[in-house]
Amino acid sequence: MSIAADAQPGSVLKKRESRILMKAGFIPCALPYFAQFVILVFFASGGHAQVRGVYPVGMNATNSGVTPEAGITYSNLFVFFSRDEKKDSEGNVVATGQNSIMMDLNTLVWVSKKIDFLGGAIFSASATLPVANNSLTSDLVGSLSAGGGFADSFYQPVILGWSTKRVDVRAIYGFLAPTGKFEAGSNNNVGSGYWTSVLSSGQTIYLNENKVTAFSAFEMYEFHGTQEGTMVHPGQTLNLDYSLTHAFPISGSVRLQLGLAGYGQWQTTAKNGPAVTPAEAAARYKVNALGFAANAIFPGRHASMGMKYFREFECRSTYQGYTLQISAAIKF
Repeated sequence: MSIAADAQPGSVLKKRESRILMKAGFIPCALPYFAQFVILVFFASGGHAQVRGVYPVGMNATNSGVTPEAGITYSNLFVFFSRDEKKDSEGNVVATGQNSIMMDLNTLVWVSKKIDFLGGAIFSASATLPVANNSLTSDLVGSLSAGGGFADSFYQPVILGWSTKRVDVRAIYGFLAPTGKFEAGSNNNVGSGYWTSVLSSGQTIYLNENKVTAFSAFEMYEFHGTQEGTMVHPGQTLNLDYSLTHAFPISGSVRLQLGLAGYGQWQTTAKNGPAVTPAEAAARYKVNALGFAANAIFPGRHASMGMKYFREFECRSTYQGYTLQISAAIKF
């Protein structure tokens, strides 16, 4: 969020204070930069159907281009995914049940002061350590899988940010390490079983001079490795988060940011491996969702809190449902 306290009531928070992290949404910075991952690569029981990428879509829908203030920030993001329908490539419901995932993402991010090269970029890096719990239940045969524990960890060693009067931009390289439990054929995995490298970028465009109205977009491309034990190579994934928000003064320097938000996720290449059938290789998942976002910014406390809700629609070759995300962050 790029809002900051000003001496005048109702004015936008100063840029310096706005860096405070206003990212509850990106906690991925810490998260802002991406706690994006953990066990979102599900394989349908009895087959090798790839139904999602590894990024928890929607995490960076707000304030996508904003870099936090210099120093160290801790952020926590709780994500709950609930899906009750499985769609085929034509959008038809082919199975019902319950696919639930809960993730708690703990992120530390370090941000430098502005450097004298690369166009005055701000350099930062982050590490995210997640705990996850997931379950998959069919209306026909009951419980199919469940697991919990420490999941795949995510690291962003290179994050570059630029800020101008009306635009904030970030460029990011990161990788997902398969630190979560994974055993081929097991039904209680919490990890993906493979390495993933990602390239991503976030942009926030301010539609007025006081920066209270903003459009944000975040793009990420996932390059998946080969899964240990199965030799399956998942298809690559393109993710898109976006939002249109407006900030309102509440009390003193405290600001409330509200707006519409959405996400999309698309499989861009075929999955391949020894046991992957032609039909499974030809399938391409597609996800669409719309919802809302709310962030509260407390400049005096160098903290923020946020919530997002998304409802999915018109999905293909994957599960469909809703996503709830609750975040909090503080700068030390």
